[in-house]
Amino acid sequence: MKLIKGVLLLSLAAGVAACDNKVDKTVDRGWDSKHLSQLKAGIWVDPNGCDHWIIDDGFEGYLSQRLDPYGKPVCSGAAPPGVATGPFKKGSPVKDQI
Repeated sequence: MKLIKGVLLLSLAAGVAACDNKVDKTVDRGWDSKHLSQLKAGIWVDPNGCDHWIIDDGFEGYLSQRLDPYGKPVCSGAAPPGVATGPFKKGSPVKDQI
């Protein structure tokens, strides 16, 4: 029983220690690194018809659900489900290989 408690305590301590690593997620850390506000975003519509911000800078991609001021998903019908629209591949000189 003491072994189980020790293992649980050790795993809890390791989990809490992992939360200490603060990384600025607003900065692109790739080959042509820059602040993400310098990239152009488009909209990808998921199969349920809800919008997601999408950015593709050639090496990395970014996706975030589009939310209204109250935190609810935006489902505007900007494009058919499964389609990405807008200048989401602009803002980087790196060409997408796909």
